[in-house]
Amino acid sequence: MKKTVKGVALVTCMMVAPFVAGAQDFPDRTVENIFPWAPGGAMAASQIIAEAMSEELGVSMPVVSTPGAAGTKAVQVALAKPADGYTVIDGYVAPIVLMPVLGRADWTYEDFTPLRGAVSNAFSIMGRADETRWEDFEGMMEWGKENPGELRYSSGSRNNLPHMVIAKVLQSYGVVAQNIPYPSDPDAHKDLYAGVLDFAFHGPADYLQWKDQGEVLLVLSELPDAKETYDGALTIAELDIDLGLSGLAPMGWTWWLVHPDTPEDRVQVLADAMGRALERPDVQERIANMGFNILNYEPERYTEVVGPVVDQLQAMENALVWEEEELRKLN
Repeated sequence: MKKTVKGVALVTCMMVAPFVAGAQDFPDRTVENIFPWAPGGAMAASQIIAEAMSEELGVSMPVVSTPGAAGTKAVQVALAKPADGYTVIDGYVAPIVLMPVLGRADWTYEDFTPLRGAVSNAFSIMGRADETRWEDFEGMMEWGKENPGELRYSSGSRNNLPHMVIAKVLQSYGVVAQNIPYPSDPDAHKDLYAGVLDFAFHGPADYLQWKDQGEVLLVLSELPDAKETYDGALTIAELDIDLGLSGLAPMGWTWWLVHPDTPEDRVQVLADAMGRALERPDVQERIANMGFNILNYEPERYTEVVGPVVDQLQAMENALVWEEEELRKLN
């Protein structure tokens, strides 16, 4: 009997050894981050994290820009690759949550394995510094209720996430306003400061560029770091009204993910390396200087944090419909 047990133990060790060695050797080559947008500020934030993470892993980690179909092309490309841990999905809210809510993707956020929350990009509603019709956001809402359909604003393109968030805010106040589409955010910002628009969506980089001419009326986030990004401006957490917006729902964000069939030991290696990268002071400083906010949510919090975003995005989609219907009534 003892001889048999020893024999079984020996065979078991021989079977397990290759898997243990494989776990210890991972990664031994390039790990790609599949990024869903064209190069820009968001990609730069991912590159900062990937650079630090590559140093933690000891292999290169390029960020591969794969734009198209509101970010869903990148997810499709990543899912088509082997589930071996060598492909990381830069999971932005649009392709991971918004497109499924709108019926434009055949997955849900639950169909991925999370590494960690990466960064958030808080939106703001910004007006002109020389505005005389109102002094603050609440004043603008009062003016808007008294003058239905007269407020003109832009979220850049229509029916994007900033438009959805702003429409939900306006619906909560019962304010009907006209969203004016623009081919690019800079064009909208120029018209805002020329007096053509009354307010417009701004991201952190936009705020840094226009802060001398504009005034942040409302930061569309309740995160303390977002308030700091906009130099202490009013946030949705400080309003007397419940907008039905909370957590990550009213802002841009990314959560790095992998294919659901990725081996658990490799997922752990990647998640730990990402956590160490996000804790590095140099990474935190560089991200903060861009106006982005580090999340570093642990993978165990993925469902808790991302799940509520789904319901809120559906409510925001309903707000778009409400806005269109109210405008038609006025015409």
